[in-house]
Amino acid sequence: MDGNMAIERNLEALKRILAMLVGMAGMGAGGQLTSFSQKGAAARNDARAGKRKPAPALTLPRGLYRAILKLLRPAEAAARRLIIAAAHGIVVALPPPRKPKPKPEMGRGPRAFMPVTPEKRPKSALRSLSLPLLDPLNNPFRVCRRYVPAHAAPRILSLGFDSPYRPPPPPPSPDDPIDADHLGQRLAALAAALDDLPGQANRFARWKARHDAARARAEEGRQAGRPLRVSPLRRGRPPGGRLWRYDPTATHPRRIREVDEILAHAHALAVYALECRDTS
Repeated sequence: MDGNMAIERNLEALKRILAMLVGMAGMGAGGQLTSFSQKGAAARNDARAGKRKPAPALTLPRGLYRAILKLLRPAEAAARRLIIAAAHGIVVALPPPRKPKPKPEMGRGPRAFMPVTPEKRPKSALRSLSLPLLDPLNNPFRVCRRYVPAHAAPRILSLGFDSPYRPPPPPPSPDDPIDADHLGQRLAALAAALDDLPGQANRFARWKARHDAARARAEEGRQAGRPLRVSPLRRGRPPGGRLWRYDPTATHPRRIREVDEILAHAHALAVYALECRDTS
């Protein structure tokens, strides 16, 4: 299959899955989460101009929140890989590097060694959302600790005769309300990225050009600092996916979802786009 046709096919499938997720969230939130009909550019311009009114706080049941999150994470990873595949062959000219700002001169007197507090910028009411272009990295030094829930932990009834008895908290219920504002922002960012795939591809091409220039300066010894990323994709299986590789002729068990197949195909396209250099 042609690369552009594969990208378009997976893009349409992701839009269909996103519409299903927005419908699930809107039904669970009582119809409040229905503001995804605007296109990505128009929504961002309205947010910057301050025309959108602040939406009320959204809450979703715990079970529905987790169900949406299990599909949203692989959908975001698949959209990120489609952006990388669409950016293949795009050449971006970087502007000249900025000159470093001059350091302030050291004053005299008792206030010479006091830190200078920078001027605080006014915080904007609405923050522009964008889909992350890089996979979150796994922390190899993370210690996975086992926590016992509060309702299952052993409890001391009293330390004395005057201590009041406190019953253990009830176990979490699937119907407990959870704040879904951040989930709604992630859905909006994914919708804006899918509506403007060429713009997101140019955005990734600019990041790739800056990253390559920084790596060239680091190899020459002109730049010191934290190590740069080797690839925008993390090693191993894609985030949230259940397939290790894409095989259109293989038969999958029932636990494999449609978004898993889309993510595996998009991952193969992104890896090919990163490894294959454009010689045109």
